[in-house]
Amino acid sequence: MNRLILWFNKTGSPPLFDRFAARWAPWSYAAAFVLLAIGIYGALYSVPADYKQGESFRILYIHVPAAWMSLFIFIVMAAQAVIALVWRIKACENLAMACAPIGAAFTLITLASGSIWGKPTWGTWWTWDPRLTSELVLLFLYVGVIGLYNAIEDRRAAARAACFLALVGLVNVPIVHFAVEWWNTLHQGETIRLIGPSKMDPSMMWPLIATALGTKFWFLGSLLQRARVLNLEQESGKDWVRNSVGMTAGEH
Repeated sequence: MNRLILWFNKTGSPPLFDRFAARWAPWSYAAAFVLLAIGIYGALYSVPADYKQGESFRILYIHVPAAWMSLFIFIVMAAQAVIALVWRIKACENLAMACAPIGAAFTLITLASGSIWGKPTWGTWWTWDPRLTSELVLLFLYVGVIGLYNAIEDRRAAARAACFLALVGLVNVPIVHFAVEWWNTLHQGETIRLIGPSKMDPSMMWPLIATALGTKFWFLGSLLQRARVLNLEQESGKDWVRNSVGMTAGEH
């Protein structure tokens, strides 16, 4: 445990975090590309059409991983916000702020793909269903964190204010997840579980697992890349940044 805490503190150092992010972001993107390619191929060419929804059900392989990521990223953002507020680690502030635009993008994909899927299934593009409404609130929370962070000139103060909003908004995550159980909704109940019994046929599960893992690695790569940019902007006057930029330019 002490070694883990020591590693965490060392990695939180701006120069070490820069090297860590620069090293692992490309590998994360590579893993994401491979997994997403496998998952998309399986979803389009291997999985048979659904006996009720026909070909339209294939949007599930975009909608479900994006929906999972919209919640997962908010939890990661809130966890980084707690660490940033309690221990004042600058790298965690940057990681929390870097989560927001990525989470907003996945939430927007969730809402858009859900609307496209809902039209042939429900006969409407949108309904004020508790699951859909709480997911829309999640998008507003992401946008709120982004807006608050950019509205304050002092970067550290801006990050702390946005971190507080992320913690407040965390209450919406269980509402999104349990909306189909707490209220009578049009949205179907939970039929897909990566762990435990699922109502989905196993032959249809492996592309979903591949795309779900692919989105995780894509998020990791994007998170490291965005946090690295924020880190470099905040440390721009330091010698190690000039040396790092000089080395990168020399490689090209």
